Amino acid sequence: MAFRIRPSEPFLDEFRRVAGEQLLKTINVLEEQPDGPHAAVHAARKRFKRLRALYRLIEPDAKSFRQAENARIRDMARSLSAVRDATALVETVDYLAGLAVSAEEFVALGFASRALVERRDRIAASEMDLPARIEAAITTCNAAIAALDTLDLPEGNARAAKRVARAWRKQGIKARRALDVCREEPAAEAFHDLRKCGQVAWMHLTLLEDLWPTALQARRRETKRLVDALGHEHDLSVLTQAVNERPDLFGDSNTLALLIGAIITRQQAVRAEALALSESVFADDAEREADIVRLLWRKAARQLGS
Repeated sequence: MAFRIRPSEPFLDEFRRVAGEQLLKTINVLEEQPDGPHAAVHAARKRFKRLRALYRLIEPDAKSFRQAENARIRDMARSLSAVRDATALVETVDYLAGLAVSAEEFVALGFASRALVERRDRIAASEMDLPARIEAAITTCNAAIAALDTLDLPEGNARAAKRVARAWRKQGIKARRALDVCREEPAAEAFHDLRKCGQVAWMHLTLLEDLWPTALQARRRETKRLVDALGHEHDLSVLTQAVNERPDLFGDSNTLALLIGAIITRQQAVRAEALALSESVFADDAEREADIVRLLWRKAARQLGS
């Protein structure tokens, strides 16, 4: 079924269903690896992000459970990150090469791409324990499935509506604060925080789409544009860090200067785009939006449950 919570059904049953489906899909892709182990890890990590967003919805009524399971999933994702992160750097340079403004810049980015491919391959070759870490992740997913049976939440549509609204309000406030920080102090960490807020907002819009399908679908599309822009910004920030840590990998001073210039030019454009989108996505007052979500939940629960 879709990554969606139905307000017509008991919230706890729906939460367990959605979480269980995501965990089982993660186990399946890690066991079957249809496109190889690294592609399987990438697919699993996307599921982990969905799960962490889902678990935020229960924090108002199950803070300890949410914290414990969030830590479990976060640590599992980190254990599988090395090669995927190295691959992302290659993809970022190739993305920049597609936007090169001169032949010289294109050549410099090609050199950087080859250097990062070699780096990725070295990391992959050194990951002799990847199969063991994948097995450990599968075991962790099974433990997370078992933990779902221990979760207890207050029952009733009114309580579920209040729970979802409180989680929505908290995320809205957090997103607006992150946006304010980006405007005041445009550092990589600030944009990284804004990106995480955008990802959670996008996933919550998907989870709660049944509350008002047409409106939330439109909002979700706009939020996805924001998430994509902030994803590019994050990749460029990580690439900048890699260049700063190992400038010797990227050729002579002229090649390095062309690479850095391409990063800065694109990052400035992406940040401007992301800030403009953020002003629209996070424009409404968090308290007001939470009240609307609460009313929509109660209305949808009555209508769909009848």
